[in-house]
Amino acid sequence: MNRLSADLAVFSAAAKTAHEAATHEENIPDNKYDTLSLEASYIAQGQANRAQDLRRALQAYQSLELQEFDDDSPIRLTALVRLEAEDGEEKILFIGPQEGGLKLTVHGEEVMVITPASPLGSELIGKSTGDQVTIGRKEFEVVEVS
Repeated sequence: MNRLSADLAVFSAAAKTAHEAATHEENIPDNKYDTLSLEASYIAQGQANRAQDLRRALQAYQSLELQEFDDDSPIRLTALVRLEAEDGEEKILFIGPQEGGLKLTVHGEEVMVITPASPLGSELIGKSTGDQVTIGRKEFEVVEVS
């Protein structure tokens, strides 16, 4: 949640700065080809939209209740899933409600957040330890669900 809070602060400040640039008197167009103000307003809107997305994600994670898992539990929301390929490559995934693609370092290991709506997330939901999943062209085995 610290990462989401920090990202929210950055995007909120960026949206405010872009809005100020869009409305600043020096950016009033001199002619129909002067689009600096218009471009700044698009940036401001994009930054504000991203800040709103981050607010929703932060609220979702603050109200999230972690589930208990054992070796026989099917993968579902809040599962921490360790995958391993035959060549030894490992991936650690957290099934979260939002912000898929976010990478975090937890106890020195990289954990990627995925959502149940993502292709990989939908493939993992319902699987359990010992099941196989395909990522790209590589097969991975679910070796741990916690």
